[in-house]
Amino acid sequence: MKIIIAGAGNVGTHLAKLLSNEKQDIILIDDDEEKLSTLSENFDLLTVPISPTSIIGLKDVGIKEADLFIAVTPDESRNITACILANNLGAKKTVARIDNFEYLLPKNKEFFQKLGVNSLIYPEMLAAKEIVDSLHISWVHQWWEFCNGELILIGVKILDSAEILNIPLHQLGGQDTPYRIVAIKRKDETIIPWGDDSVQLKDIVYFTTTRKYIQYIRKITGNEDYADVRNVMIMGGSRIAIRTSQNVPDYMQVKIIESNTNRCNHLTEVLNDKNLIINGDGRDMELLMQEGLKNTEAFVALTGNSETNILSCLAAKQMGVNKVIAEVENIDYIHMAESLEIDTVINKKMIAASHIYQMMLDVDISNVKSLTFANAEVAEFIVKEETKVTKHKIKDLGLPKGANIGGMVRNGKGILVTGDTQIQANDHVIVFCLDMMIKKIEKFFS
Repeated sequence: MKIIIAGAGNVGTHLAKLLSNEKQDIILIDDDEEKLSTLSENFDLLTVPISPTSIIGLKDVGIKEADLFIAVTPDESRNITACILANNLGAKKTVARIDNFEYLLPKNKEFFQKLGVNSLIYPEMLAAKEIVDSLHISWVHQWWEFCNGELILIGVKILDSAEILNIPLHQLGGQDTPYRIVAIKRKDETIIPWGDDSVQLKDIVYFTTTRKYIQYIRKITGNEDYADVRNVMIMGGSRIAIRTSQNVPDYMQVKIIESNTNRCNHLTEVLNDKNLIINGDGRDMELLMQEGLKNTEAFVALTGNSETNILSCLAAKQMGVNKVIAEVENIDYIHMAESLEIDTVINKKMIAASHIYQMMLDVDISNVKSLTFANAEVAEFIVKEETKVTKHKIKDLGLPKGANIGGMVRNGKGILVTGDTQIQANDHVIVFCLDMMIKKIEKFFS
């Protein structure tokens, strides 16, 4: 597959590195030659210093043969223009990074598709959704729903009062077990577990289950004492902060601490009365205490500085806040944040890359997500007639090591699978695998 990425900023560079590991034909273009200088030396991709909106330049890099054109420069208008040009010059699919929420409305998405922009990616909105999901269930590190919530994936830290500590999974499992453990993150290691593996203290364990059994999982992982979130304090009035505040449930009260006065005025204009805007330095613990930090169940750090976000979350933890969420755009800091017990890490690059990544897959996949703490991915495959995955029971499929099937939705109902489960056409199947293995799994569904 030939993929052209326009924009060598944070999102474009991360995506290019990710896709280059898949041995695809990757071309990264940017008119800033300095940004490109080290990438082609260290990764299997071609870098070309041209403008993404240059017709001649696009022709020179073979846009006519491109299977996917991705425009992720910091300039929304430039991304849209580049996609329109790429589409008219022969690119099969185009994706544009945007900053305007209005463009995602159904009538506007249809308008852009007619222009030649097949998909729109708004990383800040995607990040806000993950934050809201994390706040909704305070004791959960990561939460995803499949098929309108019929099957749910949750990542949970194992505490010392957990009932499933140090017990081999084959002793926990059974036909009537209301959950399936599909991945375990232990320090720097990600484990796709087998029957002899066990859950250990402070592991982050990924479960698939149905909504009915969420509280049961809370109990067996030792998280019953976690307070539900009703008061949220956000440090930094970014676009992510705005989208988070607009999308939290009505019963949550949100305070935003922002140091820039003009930004505070903007926040006051775009947010409703249930959001309190405080003009001040979010690093000032005395100010945070005056604003009720000790009575806050969740603290969310969304400044543009990863170190500030991590340190502020640690300070909030020390002051007794149960749930802390940090935006960490420096990927090298993510494992450090985990070891320091940051509850949820938000990284726009990884979130955007997950959504774009599914577009390069050949089979019918409605969801691909990266597990932020784990070097793993989860994909939702829609099963077609006569594909390999329908020919045998799950235990006889020969799935590669490092991959497993966590559950499926059949006829609108979530089902937890066992080795004896037989997958059928039209099932929605949830697959977990280590990073960069989805292409290997794809052949079972195509």
